[in-house]
Order: sequence, then C-alpha cells, then structure tokens
Amino acid sequence: MNDEKKKHKILFVCLGNICRSPAAEGVMKALVEEMGDADEWVIDSAGIGGWHVGQQPDRRMLVHARQRGLALNHRCRQVKPSDFDEFDVIIGMDDTNCQDLRYLADTVPSSVSEP
Repeated sequence: MNDEKKKHKILFVCLGNICRSPAAEGVMKALVEEMGDADEWVIDSAGIGGWHVGQQPDRRMLVHARQRGLALNHRCRQVKPSDFDEFDVIIGMDDTNCQDLRYLADTVPSSVSEP
C-alpha cells in the first residue's frame, strides 16, 4: 500500500503567461502555504502562446505582487499536450483562454472523453 498522498495539481492559463496566470499561481501558492498544505499541491501556470517562453512575468506584475507579499518565482512556458493528463484542474483566465484550451484539449487524444 502506498502511504504517499496524491497531490492536487492545478494549472492557471492566460494568453502569454506573463501577467494573470503567474499572479493566480502566486496567490494560490500563498493560500495553500498559509493553510499549511503546500506539500499537497502542485501549482503552475502557462500561456496559450509561446511568445514569452523562458521569460519572467512582466516587470509590473512582479512589482505589484511583491507589494502584496507574493514572490513570483516563475519562468513563462506554453501549454503543452501533456498538461491535459498531468493536471487535475486547468483554469483559463478569461473566456477566450477557456475556448483555446477546449480546442487544444480536443486535439489531444487522451484528454477527449468517449461518449
């Protein structure tokens, strides 16, 4: 029997992964840490597009996060097909991101439910 507890895995997604999704990732990490549950979670963020891959979040976002006591230690990345299998929950930051995620999910055979 495996005594290791399954981690909750959540991914926040916006267009470029430089503002909204890294901010949501930072807030969620702070919340679970405050609750003492950080070791039970995998929290990440990604972008629909790959324009900012490898970059830090936008400088303005870093400043505003820091003013609120949040550390955004993130390097931007693009959503990848394996994310649909890896994460329990994927949250798009707006309606267009959600539509794009649905389209991407439909192109990943393992993420499509059979009727």
